Amino acid sequence: MSTTTDPQQGAFRLSMLLNDTRYRSATLQVIAAIVLALTLFYLYSNLAANLRQAGLNIAFDFLGAPAGYDINQTLIDYNSQSTNFRAAIVGILNTLLVAFLACITATVFGVIAGVLRLSNNWLVRKLMAFYVEIFRNIPVLIWIIIIFTIMIAVMPGPRAFRGDDPDARMILDLFAFTNRGVYVPGPFFTRGIGGADGSWVNWALVIATLIGSFFATRAVTARANATQAATGIRPNTLWINLALWFVPVIVVLFILGLSWDIPALKGFNFAGGLKIGGPLIALWFALSIYTGAFIAENVRAGILAVSKGQTEAASALGLRPGRVMNLVVLPQAMRVIIPPLISQYLNITKNSSLAIAVGYADITATLGGITLNQTGRAIECVLLLMAFYLIISLLISAFMNVYNNAVKLKER
Repeated sequence: MSTTTDPQQGAFRLSMLLNDTRYRSATLQVIAAIVLALTLFYLYSNLAANLRQAGLNIAFDFLGAPAGYDINQTLIDYNSQSTNFRAAIVGILNTLLVAFLACITATVFGVIAGVLRLSNNWLVRKLMAFYVEIFRNIPVLIWIIIIFTIMIAVMPGPRAFRGDDPDARMILDLFAFTNRGVYVPGPFFTRGIGGADGSWVNWALVIATLIGSFFATRAVTARANATQAATGIRPNTLWINLALWFVPVIVVLFILGLSWDIPALKGFNFAGGLKIGGPLIALWFALSIYTGAFIAENVRAGILAVSKGQTEAASALGLRPGRVMNLVVLPQAMRVIIPPLISQYLNITKNSSLAIAVGYADITATLGGITLNQTGRAIECVLLLMAFYLIISLLISAFMNVYNNAVKLKER
């Protein structure tokens, strides 16, 4: 009869760092970290030496100098005498705005097209296939230029609204669609906390109210789920949730004195209201339809990953096809859809840098374009651009990964 015993512990030898499985993993990681640190040190030393030879240095004091240029569309107060730092902030906000809008609309387009790609109607199915194949196989830059060119050529100029052109009429005397952009009523507060100018404090209060409503509805829904699990009867939460969403925000807006600034034609252009510029519209719509084609394929793959038995069982219970898709198929398909969807959101954020092609002042056009050319601080500007896109990409990935962990299949 033979027995197996663990090998005796001998004295430590340097060869054990690579030969012994207890130390090999840690040894390789330490070696990799040292090589990476030495590489970064060499690159930095080489850069510093070259800059010294050229009489240059890395400094960010140029951010405090006046920018000296105007920006056609801003979310905060800005003029040509503002600093380069404020111009960069304007570019960051413009980038986040178009990325946020494009992510929402691309998701809507993608989900609709992905579901209709599996329709039993032959015509609808082929139309959605045509949309996917056309838009995802043509570069997004071309779509941006096409949409912007069509807007300029088709939409009337502001001056046309002074004549009798039947195509140049404001809709409900509130909205004006021109080749320069869309003019809509602009909200402002007359009794706001920060005064009558609608400061960021007032909008922060509105957003905080909406966030509170979100968590309140989540609590109501969770309580309804617990009641259903305990008694088998689900309380009706529709009207409660609607009240939680709308009543608090309406009360806050009333207290702050929400009012609207209506755009009006003055001279040869519109004044007042809120202008959604043509470059923003072209970039927003192009990113949406382009990325929506990729999301449609992700949605189609997620739906096909759900077993047909799930659909058949739900139909056997008497659920209509629409309810089967919303309550049974899509919730399970989300586990397959979310991971590639993260990549599409990241692509939207990075593709927004193409805004410079149509004159939209995003962070690439301001900090990486005009500011870089005026100051000559190429290294600093590029480093700041890299840091911004890296940080925003990591934040998107982190947020979507949290959501992915919430919807993924959990084992018992």
